[in-house]
Amino acid sequence: MKAMVLTALSKIEEQEIPQPVPADGEALVRVTGSGICGTDLKIFDGGMPARLPLVMGHEITGEIVKGHTANGAGPGTRVVIDPTCACGTCFHCKIGQTNLCPNSLLIGRERNGGFAEYMTIPETNAHSIPDDVDDDEAAFIQVFSTCWHAQMLAEIVPGETVVVTGLGVAGQLHVQLAKALGAGKVIGITRSKWKRDMAEKFGADLTLAPDEDTPERILEATDGRGADLGIETAGKLYTLAQTMDLVRLGGRILPFGIYTEKEGKLPFYDFYFKELKIINARASLANSFPASTKLVRDGDIQIKPLITHVLPMTDLNKAMEMLATDEPGRMKMIIRASL
Repeated sequence: MKAMVLTALSKIEEQEIPQPVPADGEALVRVTGSGICGTDLKIFDGGMPARLPLVMGHEITGEIVKGHTANGAGPGTRVVIDPTCACGTCFHCKIGQTNLCPNSLLIGRERNGGFAEYMTIPETNAHSIPDDVDDDEAAFIQVFSTCWHAQMLAEIVPGETVVVTGLGVAGQLHVQLAKALGAGKVIGITRSKWKRDMAEKFGADLTLAPDEDTPERILEATDGRGADLGIETAGKLYTLAQTMDLVRLGGRILPFGIYTEKEGKLPFYDFYFKELKIINARASLANSFPASTKLVRDGDIQIKPLITHVLPMTDLNKAMEMLATDEPGRMKMIIRASL
């Protein structure tokens, strides 16, 4: 089968490799598409260690060829893949925290992923998708499921004010989801005007560029209190610090971005003085997938406007180069096994 193989840091080669054979309890999936994101870039350039050679790709949709889905559906079923392969037997798995399994393997990092024509997965990781959610939208379900899981932990109360810093793909999804869950006011913050415009189309009540006036603007919009919840999506310590500055006394912070810095500056006194609650979230759970799929299917979350590029698998190197830049107008890229 055809696969795009990471053979060395920053080097992807098109190769013919054997089609994988599913073990007991596994399914063989024909890949139809995979999203590409910052995690792939970190694996690609060595920011996240991985054993090479490797087929990356963890935001995957496809079709069951052999085996079954988590709910028993057989060959021909269209599926979205949970990339976290938990052991099922450890303490965390037994209490329902499969996303925190210390023995887990991440598809696309510790086992071959979706930038190939076929792949094998645990049957429990395959979740059916309805016919009225197309393949490109389905490739979004995995990343959206992580937003859903995070906001379930954040427990938005209807009427609350939510600030989202960073309005890339995850930020745009968080804006939409916060509104869908009943937030009274959602405020988006980014330097990019076109991203602010997009967030407003998705329902953001106010968008701002991060500057010295931003805290005052947030206070004006919240009767002098500050936001109830701040969601940081850029994965940068300085934007996390900005987010902490924008929430009220007793507010909550959801550091959704992945931070790879070993050290940096944060306003630690604010943790104490403002009595901030930090809510971290990692990946998602099995129940995140049907809930996320329903929101997309029902039209509560708009996916199509976020898909700006659909590329053939053979253009993966080009896609990685694009991902490393902040090209105006680019949001989500979908890599199709065939195009």
